[in-house]
Amino acid sequence: MAMKGERRLARELALQVLYEIDLVGHPPATVLYDRFEVTAEVNSRVEEYARELVEGILAVEARLDTYIQSHAPEWPLDQVAVIDRNVLRMALYEFAMGGVPVKVAINEAVELAKEYGADSSPRFVNGVLGALVPHQQEIARALGRPLTS
Repeated sequence: MAMKGERRLARELALQVLYEIDLVGHPPATVLYDRFEVTAEVNSRVEEYARELVEGILAVEARLDTYIQSHAPEWPLDQVAVIDRNVLRMALYEFAMGGVPVKVAINEAVELAKEYGADSSPRFVNGVLGALVPHQQEIARALGRPLTS
C-alpha cells in the first residue's frame, strides 16, 4: 500500500476516533484500540499516524478551536457539525504542527468532508482553512511548535 493510502486511512481512523470522543466522550485510548481492531488494513504505520493525530489534536484542541472560531464566526463552534469541526481541527493541526504541506492538508480535509460530512461540508471546510492559511506561522507558534521555514 502506498504511503498516501496509509496516510488517508490514518486520517479516516483519526477522524472517526475524534468524532466519537467529541460526541460521547469515550476515553481516547479505548476508542483508538476499538477502531484499530475492526479495521482490516491497519498496519503499524497507520496506527502510529492515527494515534499521533488523535493525541496531538486532543492536546491542543482548545487552541485549535480558538483559531477555527475566529475564522468561522457566523457559527459558534459547538453548532458546527461534529464531523466538520474535527476535520478542521485535523487539517489545522497537520499544517501547523505536523509538517504537512498546506495544500495537502486542505485537499485531504476536503476529501474527508466529502466522504463523511454533509453536502455543504467540503465548501465550508475549504473556506475556513483557506482563511487560516495566512496565519500558519502564528498558529504553529501558539500551538508550541515554531516552524523552521
